[in-house]
Amino acid sequence: MKTFLLGIVVSSALIGCTDTSDAPAKPTAEKFPASDIGAGKVVAKRDCRTCHGLDGRGVAPAIPHLAAQREPYMLASVKEYAQGRRTHAALRDLMGHLSEAEVRNVVAYYAIQAPVANAAASEIRHSSPYEQGRKHAAACAKCHSEDGNSRVPGTPTLAGQQPHYLAAAIQEYHQGNRTRSTMRSMLRDSDRLEVENLALYFAAQTPVRRSAPSRGDSAPGEPLSAKCGGCHGSHGVSTDAATPSLAGQDFEYLVKAISSYRTSRRNWGMQRYVAGLGDRDIENIAAFYAVQRPKAADKVPSSTQELAEKCDHCHDRNDDPAMAAPKLRGQDKDYLVMALRAYRDGRRESSTMHNMSFPYSNAIIESLATWYAGEPAK
Repeated sequence: MKTFLLGIVVSSALIGCTDTSDAPAKPTAEKFPASDIGAGKVVAKRDCRTCHGLDGRGVAPAIPHLAAQREPYMLASVKEYAQGRRTHAALRDLMGHLSEAEVRNVVAYYAIQAPVANAAASEIRHSSPYEQGRKHAAACAKCHSEDGNSRVPGTPTLAGQQPHYLAAAIQEYHQGNRTRSTMRSMLRDSDRLEVENLALYFAAQTPVRRSAPSRGDSAPGEPLSAKCGGCHGSHGVSTDAATPSLAGQDFEYLVKAISSYRTSRRNWGMQRYVAGLGDRDIENIAAFYAVQRPKAADKVPSSTQELAEKCDHCHDRNDDPAMAAPKLRGQDKDYLVMALRAYRDGRRESSTMHNMSFPYSNAIIESLATWYAGEPAK
């Protein structure tokens, strides 16, 4: 089994302590000779302190801390608000009233404020989707086994399954869109994050290869599977987080699932293809996929700390004040959640951030935001 979150996903992710005795010295105004810090304070007092405080601390959840933030990043951000590339009506209106010099001055003023002493960090309990998912998975073990490799004929293997698909499938049972009463009953009290945690846990497990089923013939099943490969990947190993892998799946479950598109399950592409298949064809396709070598889902992070280390290359590892990426450590958790979701969903424009955050479920974003919010600001 992969070492997944804790060890997003995450085993042993340790929250940094909040002792400020080792905090770096407060930056000095001399770093920004082209700006007027005094004039910037006037602008902050007049226009910004209601939300960001005079010391750069966000005054409410989901309002970012500006203290000690990098100047280039803040300048780029306010420009994006002015251009409508970030959606905040009040900030867009404010940017329309400030001169370029006033913007530069107020940004320089906030950049030299002392980092926010994150007293709340001690109150933030780092979430672990992996551990939370494992707790929920205990109720699934009777049918799906503890590691998600089902040994009950007709029951799907969940190990290594693509996480977005798995969360969507679980949610369909949860909402009653899939009709198996046992599944719906077990999941009726689950919220969205719990469902995602469960999906992430199973996605992190290692799927095992199956022996050939007693029915069906994989040889004629292979050419019949050609149309399936466009969505489900070569030999049934999906590379799309929202499309299920079929390789190594339970034969009886595959027959039942494929056949159901003739009657109850709704997917235009699947319905159209299955309509031309006979019962024997379906068995042969299922036999082919059942004996293929499965692979664990891609893009499943091994830990929140591992994710954060990748983010740190641009955000927190480099102390260069000229970097255009924001510092994240000690930032408000709710703001980080909101910002990451906005990049993922395309509501903030950044091809790099969108590409990096697109695979992230809300559970992973929650975990990553909690990690950074719990670290001391620098």
